[in-house]
Amino acid sequence: MKSGTVAVVGKANAGKSTLLNVIVGEKVAIVSPKPQTTRDRILGVLNNENYQIVFEDTPGFYKSKTELSRKMQRTAKRTAKDVDVVLFVLDAHEGIKDEDLDVLKSVVSNEVPTVVALSKIDIMQKENIPEALVKVAEISGVDEIIPISSRKYRNIKELIDIILKYLPEGEPIFKEEIISDKSEKFMISEIMREKILLEFDKEIPHGIAVIVNEFYKKPSGTYEINLDIVCEKQNHKSILIGKQGQAIKRVSQYARESMEKFLGAKVFLTTYVKVKENWRDKENLLAEYGYGDIDNV
Repeated sequence: MKSGTVAVVGKANAGKSTLLNVIVGEKVAIVSPKPQTTRDRILGVLNNENYQIVFEDTPGFYKSKTELSRKMQRTAKRTAKDVDVVLFVLDAHEGIKDEDLDVLKSVVSNEVPTVVALSKIDIMQKENIPEALVKVAEISGVDEIIPISSRKYRNIKELIDIILKYLPEGEPIFKEEIISDKSEKFMISEIMREKILLEFDKEIPHGIAVIVNEFYKKPSGTYEINLDIVCEKQNHKSILIGKQGQAIKRVSQYARESMEKFLGAKVFLTTYVKVKENWRDKENLLAEYGYGDIDNV
């Protein structure tokens, strides 16, 4: 059987996590329209009787401003060098910019086959697709190009077939029942962060971390979850909480509903908002919040 690893890379907000969730058929990565949504390398495993593909979703490439973001960039580049196939997701619906091609060139390797997926073609002018394909084809080291739409499930099967061409024969890397390497506790923190990304604007969502203090299942089958939302400034805390606590109540309700769907059980959620100034630039806090070694995976 075919068995191997695929790094899912690309610029921030290119649609990498959405594509991973669609391919695997489960929510293994959070999704929002904002950059910096994915902070860690997240595995999604696609199992079939004839193959196993381990997709490694990586943080998107963008201009680094904090130590956390620099760690994320190093994670993405390192992952692209240590897999069987690189899947570069390129959002071309507004046209391909020189910056897009520069990022693609930075991850192309003669040693690792590179497949480029032109994403979001469902919202792209059809007459612009050929031009985009030509621009990408001119990049040395690109082995395959395919236009896709994760939302409309266009060419997803064809994309998988292309990836399989470059995977080696071998035994499965994971047991068949495993679809991700991340724990339920990790996904709970990510669900909370996803709702904050969707609910709040500008810098606030990018300056937060979610720390799960308690996560346990009662004999009754319900879950008790207690977590901290850490932000960088006092005024950010005020915005997150909102007038009379309405903002935090609203985002916690959205998160709880998604957690219950994910866990398949009733959830009792308690949230607190705390301030740790400039935590994204402090190595000790990055380590405490689980980001200390993301560039060493």
